[in-house]
Amino acid sequence: MREWAEFTLSENDQGADHVLALKGALCVHSLGNLDAKLHKLSGNFTRVDMSGVTDIDTTGAWLVTYYANRRGLEITGESEQARRLFAAIGNMHEHECEPEPKLPFITRQIAELGDLMANWGHGIIKVLSFFGELVTALGAVLRRPSKLRGTALIFHMQYVGINSLWIIGLMSFLIGIVIAQQGAVQLAQFGAEFYTINLTGRLSMRELGILMTSIMVAGRSGSAFAAQIGTMKLTEEVDAMRTIGVSPVQALVVPRVLASMLMMPLLGFYSSVLAIIGGAVIGDLALDIPFWTFLQRTQEVVPITDVWIGLIKAPVFALIVALAGCYQGMQVTANAEEVGARTTQAVVTAIFTVIVLDAFFAIFFTKIGWA
Repeated sequence: MREWAEFTLSENDQGADHVLALKGALCVHSLGNLDAKLHKLSGNFTRVDMSGVTDIDTTGAWLVTYYANRRGLEITGESEQARRLFAAIGNMHEHECEPEPKLPFITRQIAELGDLMANWGHGIIKVLSFFGELVTALGAVLRRPSKLRGTALIFHMQYVGINSLWIIGLMSFLIGIVIAQQGAVQLAQFGAEFYTINLTGRLSMRELGILMTSIMVAGRSGSAFAAQIGTMKLTEEVDAMRTIGVSPVQALVVPRVLASMLMMPLLGFYSSVLAIIGGAVIGDLALDIPFWTFLQRTQEVVPITDVWIGLIKAPVFALIVALAGCYQGMQVTANAEEVGARTTQAVVTAIFTVIVLDAFFAIFFTKIGWA
């Protein structure tokens, strides 16, 4: 059972002055509400007797020093340990903290905006530095392919690609149904329902297939990358790698990035095909367009440039997703709560960046005539 620190009051031989006698351990785990009790005391006592104190730490020494200085009391009977702590703490005086002057509203907003921009700038520099490490590690792997961890690469290819086939396939199939159904409703106003095939085929192959796949991979695999590497940072496995001469970027980041860049084009094409099949199903059931006619017509109206656009964007989006996950994981330093926060940040950063890049790609391909 825990023994709390206590005190007693006693009179001297003349029956006038009181002595405050402290007892027990004056440590942070045993102080309890001793501070509150002492501050409620009234009366004339001139010294604090510490001969009954069995142990003391910095918190207890600070409490005694603060109380004695505030009431002008003499400290007697202290141990050598207590004397050293008192000397280390020194004389302490209570100072009222003055509130910081409050800046005008506009000045505060400008200051907060400046801090935000500065943090963004530092973040961009750190990301570029991490990307430089990744490029260096990839160069080392290209020069000496034996450095590539083949088992890890195959494992992550399976995790990023094969294990996510069902969820990406189902999502793409349903999106294809929605595009065809809603497109047909709008085109019917102009008597052009048949162009639902063009709409579904080109939109799936050119934009939505790879974009939705990237978002799904960011939520599923990018978050896993951040959590895995973040946990390894907390358990000091990453530091252990550096100690034995293994580059964490080469061992942890390169297999994940390569696996994502290899699997994303396949997943994007797979997603586009499933979306077109979904459109063909709703075309057969609701629009009186035979299933095979829908697919045959899709082959005729979707230009090959749409396929190339999807395949060109896929590895770029994969690099963004994997880089965001691995970078956020490598930034973990504190605790499990930070792992969760970094994982969320990895997903948000990846999705935001992918959508922004997709907009730039759309403008770029239109400018070069791949409209």
